Amino acid sequence: MVELAATRLIALHKNKGKSVAACLKSRTDYAQNPDKTNKGELVSSYECSPLTADEEFMLSKRQYELMTGRRQKSDVIAYQIRQSFKPGEITAEEANKVGYELAMRFTKGKYAFIVATHTDREHIHNHIIYNSTALDSTRKFRDFLLSGLAVQRLSDLICLEHQLSVIEIKPYRERQKRTLYPPKESNRDKLCSVIDGILLNEKPVDFEIFLKKLEQQGYEVKRGKHTSVKGARQKRFIRFRTLGTGYGEDEIKAVIAGEAEHRPHQKQPPKEQSFHLLVDIQAKLSEGKGEGYARWTKRYNLKEMSKTLIFLQENKIGSIEEMQERVNAATARYHELGDSIKAAEQRMAEIAVLRAHIVNYAKTRPVYDAYRKAGYSKKFLEEHREQITLHKAAKVAFDEASLKKLPKVKELDAEYSALLSQKKAAYPAYRKARDEMQELKKAQKNVELFFAEEKDPKEKSQTR
Repeated sequence: MVELAATRLIALHKNKGKSVAACLKSRTDYAQNPDKTNKGELVSSYECSPLTADEEFMLSKRQYELMTGRRQKSDVIAYQIRQSFKPGEITAEEANKVGYELAMRFTKGKYAFIVATHTDREHIHNHIIYNSTALDSTRKFRDFLLSGLAVQRLSDLICLEHQLSVIEIKPYRERQKRTLYPPKESNRDKLCSVIDGILLNEKPVDFEIFLKKLEQQGYEVKRGKHTSVKGARQKRFIRFRTLGTGYGEDEIKAVIAGEAEHRPHQKQPPKEQSFHLLVDIQAKLSEGKGEGYARWTKRYNLKEMSKTLIFLQENKIGSIEEMQERVNAATARYHELGDSIKAAEQRMAEIAVLRAHIVNYAKTRPVYDAYRKAGYSKKFLEEHREQITLHKAAKVAFDEASLKKLPKVKELDAEYSALLSQKKAAYPAYRKARDEMQELKKAQKNVELFFAEEKDPKEKSQTR
């Protein structure tokens, strides 16, 4: 959140693969977005029309080339001043006037510009875009040294004249380093929060009313076999069943019907690594690292080794032999689960191919029977080549599989569904086994490296 008036100067560059005209249109269209500027009422301009600002900017650039005979060397096509204000301190109309005054005083009226005031966030802010080519088409704007600072100071002066807050620059020693950052919320987490609010506070009487309340919150609803929704700034729809336990379509319907209680999803913080691998000091020294690096690495290794020992104690590992046994067991478990998942995937692929052949065989059988009755006519083959080829391919596949009796499609679908459920159920255990194996192997490597480092100095002292 912006607490005080803040201003920034940004050079707008030509995007790779796009024309200057297309880039100008994209930038000016974004600034004048009706959803952000109260349907365009909060847009003002100087020496150009907001509707054709991009075309007028381009016209002055062409006149510049004709009048001077020079072509633009840099890829800067325009400049943008972004000016933000303290929430609740200024109206959108006043902010637009302040932005216009800033643009006029900074450009001295020599460059066309538009001022678009956005109200889509908690803090009102201006997007001021001015042409990099002067109105008389004889020169380009010179982005001089510390021009960004000059814009900030001019903006502060204008804000003070309008009795608005500005940022007070603190001495370097008084500044506080930011260490805590607000966690980013994903689109799925936002959707879960909205669903929580509707189910717990608004109590919809049926699923259709629940969907309408989502639409009132700005979500687009796509009804069908699997209902899905999309937020205002999302690119893809999200299905309810992918949001996790408690957010599936059937689960939401059960809550609405009073058959279940809704429990809001609790976002789990990311698990921190308990320890890291030690650094091989001797190897690093042989690569050319200095003694200072060696001293730092020794301290780092001691800290990580302390964490490793805590890990060993928590897992009740008291010897090298026990460590090796645990590593072997974890590795075997990991490969066992991996092999079961691969076997399920292989069988699912076989079922998919076999099912396709069975369907093709059934569909093309009448055509093939007619082909046989026609005495395997070449003319009939040319007219029905695709269907006959599919039928022959299916028969070859059945022969290779040595099938005495063709299974039913429903039976294959049931087996495929069971394998898919088995595969999905095995994945959490597979990931857990993988993480456990990696942690144990990392601890084993740390112990080996630590004792090797401890042994080397003793050997060196004995040889002296």
